[in-house]
Amino acid sequence: MEQTLVIIKPDGVRRKLVGRIIQRFEEKNLTIKEMYQGVMTDKIAQEHYAHLKEKPFFPNLVAYMTSGPVVFLLLEGADAIPLVRQMLGATNVLQAVPGTIRGDFACSTTENLVHASDSPENAAIEIQRFFG
Repeated sequence: MEQTLVIIKPDGVRRKLVGRIIQRFEEKNLTIKEMYQGVMTDKIAQEHYAHLKEKPFFPNLVAYMTSGPVVFLLLEGADAIPLVRQMLGATNVLQAVPGTIRGDFACSTTENLVHASDSPENAAIEIQRFFG
């Protein structure tokens, strides 16, 4: 079984989509091993998105991720990382196909509802960061 981190971002929480997003993961037989709601601190947001630090949108990304509550999910299942990434759809919502979470619910690329680990190595780091 593989584990992955999913963060339902502030727009997903604000728009009351948490239950609908979680339902999709459960329908794909992914198990919620741990889950909590919290507000990401500026320090943690900067650490989590450090790989984007040189991008011009970095300050706005940090501000967005710290703008309200998020939901942290530790999901487990067979091939959880690629499965979840496929379920999310493209980061650019204009390229996210209908049937994916972003394709069905996201309204903009800057507020695209969800984050998910993109590799086993990053999943291990991210799970440690948010679940200890």
